[in-house]
Amino acid sequence: MSTDLPKVLQVLLVLIVVTAGIYDLRFRRIPNWLVLTGVVLGFGLNTFMFELVGLKRAALGMGLALLIYFPLYALRAMGAGDAKLMAAVGSVVGAGNWILLFFVTAILGGVTAVIVLLFAGRIRKTFWNVGWIMSEVMHLRAPYKSSEELDVRSAKGLRMPHGAVIALGSIAFLAGRAIWGK
Repeated sequence: MSTDLPKVLQVLLVLIVVTAGIYDLRFRRIPNWLVLTGVVLGFGLNTFMFELVGLKRAALGMGLALLIYFPLYALRAMGAGDAKLMAAVGSVVGAGNWILLFFVTAILGGVTAVIVLLFAGRIRKTFWNVGWIMSEVMHLRAPYKSSEELDVRSAKGLRMPHGAVIALGSIAFLAGRAIWGK
């Protein structure tokens, strides 16, 4: 369930994700100093404005983000910077807002991925890889161990700057809140 998001938290969110998106596009990484700043300010501002409820809100937001993104990192489907960035975003917006932001980001990420795949001419190979990943996961095996191109750390894999997608998703989430309220 979406909760109130004061302007100061909205501004903080935009500053964090836009900076992360630019870094990710330019250097293919998200700096730890940025993520740590986001977490500290997310917890600090939420606690300052909403006291213990704000502390709980920040902790639940960060926890939910890590619960969803850490397994993706562990399977090498996502970089550590992306998981840490979403944890910082969760600490700023709280769990209720984060889940909505996550869905918006996932949809935009899917659309962006299809566009990247079309330009790279890799649609057929990607569908094959998705089937392979599902098979490996169903057999409780890490997909990256059987195919180097399924490892986000490998140069053979087709990678997308997810930090930039998180920035787009966050901005779209805030725009949606502004248009449709709460």
